[in-house]
Amino acid sequence: MSAVVQSLLLAVAALALVFSGPLAAYWFLMRRKRAARAERRSPLTRNLLRAPGQQLREQLDDRMTDMAADLAALMVVPPMVVAFLWIDAAWRGRSPSPGVLGVVGVALVGVIGVTIVHMRRRSAEMDRLRLGVDAELAVGQELDQLMRRGAVVFHDLPGEGFNIDHVVVASQGVFAVETKGYSKRSSLPGKAAARVEFNGQCLRFPHRQTSAPLEQSQRQAQWLSRWLSQATGDAVAVTPVLALPGWFVDRKGVGTVRVYSGLELAKLLDARGGSRGLGPAELQRIAHQLEQRCRNVKPSYRDEESPRAA
Repeated sequence: MSAVVQSLLLAVAALALVFSGPLAAYWFLMRRKRAARAERRSPLTRNLLRAPGQQLREQLDDRMTDMAADLAALMVVPPMVVAFLWIDAAWRGRSPSPGVLGVVGVALVGVIGVTIVHMRRRSAEMDRLRLGVDAELAVGQELDQLMRRGAVVFHDLPGEGFNIDHVVVASQGVFAVETKGYSKRSSLPGKAAARVEFNGQCLRFPHRQTSAPLEQSQRQAQWLSRWLSQATGDAVAVTPVLALPGWFVDRKGVGTVRVYSGLELAKLLDARGGSRGLGPAELQRIAHQLEQRCRNVKPSYRDEESPRAA
């Protein structure tokens, strides 16, 4: 056997080693999944309600998938390029010229550099999403306690190009709750790092001042009021609420938006001056419309090909 043929066989073997593991794992996993779905089906026959932070969870899953793809590219692309150079050298019987090696080296460094930059950005975005998910869960758990007092609570209500983090429906009225998970500065001591001042018009954090969350809460409450009024046939007023879990709210004024810390949400139904009270029949109509809009999460185990799962 000639040296050229031996080199080609070695190069092919190297490529096979690179791809055989992932391909074999994928094949076995797909085979196991098909076998399991052929023998079993999900007992759930309808969609689930949306959970706190549902949209953020989905975005976080997407970013994790992108991160895994970047890592796979960093692991696979350089060995592939080296293997192809090896095959080309064996086929032609001579090594690549210094110019070709230089171009390939620069291209590889560029690809690796761009991928690392993308991974760094995705990592920062994943940190932001994780903080948002934690804040949504914290607020959702506090609001769920209101169900003991007869309230109905929905999470992550889909709107028109946006979502409302939480909606509380009770005899006291309808509340649209927007959650903001703001991190704290480690450089500030003690309680100073956890205090936000609300003057009725804006929020003053230790490191920034903003009115955007208040404006967002107001817009979403107005949209929810219009939608519920059209869906139920009754004029439905919605009280905008902003929840800041982990922060102490120092109130210096009163605005159209109610601002609470996470733990203060237990008093949401006790506050006065909100929307008019709801009768049992109206409360039921509103809750029905909200449930129809929020029950759109497909069970992950459901067999898509099974007609019984529809």
